[in-house]
Amino acid sequence: MNTLDPNYHALVIGASGALGNAFVQALEADPHCRRVVGVSRQSHPGFNLEDASSLTALAHALQAHAPFNLIIDATGALTLEGRGPEKHLGALEAEHLQHAFMVNATGPALLLRHLAPLLPAKGRCVYAKLSARVGSISDNHKGGWYGYRASKAALNMLLQTAAIELARKRPELVVAALQPGTVKSRLSEPFVAAQQATDPARAVTGLLQALDSLAPSGRAHFIDYKGETIPW
Repeated sequence: MNTLDPNYHALVIGASGALGNAFVQALEADPHCRRVVGVSRQSHPGFNLEDASSLTALAHALQAHAPFNLIIDATGALTLEGRGPEKHLGALEAEHLQHAFMVNATGPALLLRHLAPLLPAKGRCVYAKLSARVGSISDNHKGGWYGYRASKAALNMLLQTAAIELARKRPELVVAALQPGTVKSRLSEPFVAAQQATDPARAVTGLLQALDSLAPSGRAHFIDYKGETIPW
């Protein structure tokens, strides 16, 4: 991340996942990155996206390491309690939809609420959140995957709204929704063959390069690992 402070600090949320771990490794290998803090559900402190009090406690514990010039939220889920995305209207259930929104939108929004104050007040900084291309309303050509699509679309709106607000006090902040592509992970394994998936390290390299090229605009960006803009 050449556009950040030459001794920048980074935070990765969801560091135990395929992409989260790849982000930690890439940042640890960056000579410009002075410190990388990775947290997950199993770390100490840990967190649970469905437990608001755990997010408050996490932010409080991380204050000792702040400010963070780069925060990456690599959380999210496609399969919940053994159930994959709904393929048709007849499969919709209120509880499953609510669960998808909690994990993919509500929880990450509360994380942003608590972690935004840990960004520096001055200078370039980045808050990036893993999203998904299927969260694009205008790019939806196949339908299906109701809860996952809708929760990611809600996440994108939350990021956009927060970006507008946060830019008032942090004009050099970049907020980005990230599409990593289909990567080799436990999340994608039931839905795509391994040979058709992208290696997490390759996806992360592309995403970090894309983030490095983004200019603060007072609004959120929606980009893929190739640096291409995705329509909202």
